Amino acid sequence: MKKTQTAIIGAGPAGLAAAIEVAKAGGKVTLIDENGRPGGQLFKQIHKFFGSREHRAGTRGFNIGQQLLKETEDLGVEVLLDSPVYGLFPDNIISYLHQGKEQGLQAEKIIIATGATENPLAFPGITLPGVMGAGAAQTMINVNRVLPGKKILMIGSGNVGLIVSYQLMQAGAEVVALIEGAPQIGGYGVHAAKIRRAGVPIYVSHTVKKVIGSNEVEGAEIVALDNKWQMIPGTEQVLDVDTVCIAVGLTPLTELAWMMGCEFTFVPTLGGHVPKHNRDMQTTLSDVYIAGDISGVEEASTAMEEGRLAGIACSESLGLYSPEKAAELKRDVWNRMDTLRTGSFGEKRRDAKESLIKQSIGGLA
Repeated sequence: MKKTQTAIIGAGPAGLAAAIEVAKAGGKVTLIDENGRPGGQLFKQIHKFFGSREHRAGTRGFNIGQQLLKETEDLGVEVLLDSPVYGLFPDNIISYLHQGKEQGLQAEKIIIATGATENPLAFPGITLPGVMGAGAAQTMINVNRVLPGKKILMIGSGNVGLIVSYQLMQAGAEVVALIEGAPQIGGYGVHAAKIRRAGVPIYVSHTVKKVIGSNEVEGAEIVALDNKWQMIPGTEQVLDVDTVCIAVGLTPLTELAWMMGCEFTFVPTLGGHVPKHNRDMQTTLSDVYIAGDISGVEEASTAMEEGRLAGIACSESLGLYSPEKAAELKRDVWNRMDTLRTGSFGEKRRDAKESLIKQSIGGLA
């Protein structure tokens, strides 16, 4: 069985950042991902990032992904692609598939950075071809260069719904409308303003009543909601669309952490059940750390900072950093994360994170 100092499951922004930090400290790192290329969501993100220069503001997501990949290559990180992990077992043993064969890896420390999955929404017609998650549509246009449809209805006004709507228009589709069940837009105003300027109507307090069609999407009926989230009879509208995209939030991908035996708590603001963890991203199992959306759904910039934090903490626990050096590095990361968690959107997540850390066994808050 192969052995490594630190195994990182998930080669998205959090996993790549964690791998870089451990490798920079001189540790042996194995990065495992089920996909055929590393980078995760970054290679679907053609928009420019916000924040400061430290957060690569003004740089497009896929360019950030390329930069991180080059760093991992320069540092000699072992990367195993097309390798889905199907089990975590006692003694930090990781079971995964590679080239059609079952493989085992034993690590001194494990960082789980598996990300999140899109939430579904139930309505008549959801199984018709042409109904898909917004993330699937984003993959089609930005990675596979395939337009999912010509006339789009977007459900959900969070940042994913707003950003993907704009990218669909850039790819040549018409976004007929964006609807939101809540009485206000959920994402950043700057993203909403871009699609409004492009002429896309945003209907708040609306939901989809049904999707029309026999073998494919031929239209969608939307309806207004009252203040109790009940449909208001007589407010129905039929939209001429051939594609319906669903962007109603994300849920952390936590199965491996459950399997490992990490303790959990439920935090709606962060997407649901998340592993308890302290300020070092260490779970209730001393050898297991988490980073990115598995610890609570936020932005890619925050995921990278959490990856760095987990990587530094792992390096310290392996004796690669002195406590003093690690404390200095972690303080810098926390300062950068605090600047990211500003505004009403970020502050809710910051408060939820702080509350979660205080609950966690062994927390350092």
